[in-house]
Parts: sequence; structure tokens; C-alpha cells
Amino acid sequence: MMHQSTAVLAAMIIATPTLAQDEGAQAVGAALGGIIGLIIIIITGALVGWLASLIVKGSGSGFWADVLIGIGGSIIAGYLLPLLGVSLGGAAGSLIAAVIGAVILILIVRAVRKSS
Repeated sequence: MMHQSTAVLAAMIIATPTLAQDEGAQAVGAALGGIIGLIIIIITGALVGWLASLIVKGSGSGFWADVLIGIGGSIIAGYLLPLLGVSLGGAAGSLIAAVIGAVILILIVRAVRKSS
């Protein structure tokens, strides 16, 4: 019985550094995943903002403005369309909804600029 408990104790001592390495790898993986997610948000926002500016016959507001309009449009679509009972579903539907939201955002910004 003593031999078995010694083996368990030895396994616990050996496994501890491995668990610490796993936690470090998970932290690095989470950080990398966050960076990749941010890059995807920027690229998608730029695409959505650019498409929206083409739809409303805009001259384009520049890359970063298109990104912000695209991200803002995605947020608007994510909030407004479900309130209206509209669900487009799927990745393509989400992209279409984001473009609709970005078009709405561009029209709002234009109306505010004209009124001031």
C-alpha cells in the first residue's frame, strides 16, 4: 500500500509544472484569440462600412471612418432589427443586417451634418 501512495505522490509532483505550463499556454492562446478577433472586427467593419457607403452613394469617408461606421452599423442592426421582429439568420444574414445598420448610421450622420 505504501508503494502505491508513493507513486501517486510522485505523479502529483511531476504533474504540477505541466499544469502550470497548460495555464500559461491557455493565457497566451486567449490573448492571441482576442487579437485575431479584433482583426476580424476591423476587417468586417471596413467591408460593411465600405459597402454601406457605396449603397448610399457616398464618396467614402476613409478607412477608419468606414470601420467605425461598419461596427456602429452592426451594433445598430443587432439592436434594432430584433426589436422590429426581423431575423436574417446565418453569417450572410448577419452581414446583410450589418450593412443595413451601417446604411442607417450613414443616413443619420448625414442628416445631423446637414442640420448643423
